[in-house]
Amino acid sequence: MFKTTIKIEGMMCNMCEAHVSDAVRAAVSASKVNSSHKKGITEVITDKEPDEKVIREAIEKDGYKVLGITTEPYEKKGLFGRK
Repeated sequence: MFKTTIKIEGMMCNMCEAHVSDAVRAAVSASKVNSSHKKGITEVITDKEPDEKVIREAIEKDGYKVLGITTEPYEKKGLFGRK
């Protein structure tokens, strides 16, 4: 699994978070997408390493600006942080 963190400029409210999350879900097969306008980031959990270009295009077509994308291996933790 992979965790991708996307720094985004232009999210101002909860509806912006929903728009960005929906755009990412439509672009890649994600098991989890979480956006925060306060932090200016969207975190995406996927089984396969996502195509950053596809994610960038999906977000920017809605008028937001992608400042950076980082992807790292992700290990799902069990109940109460146990493996």
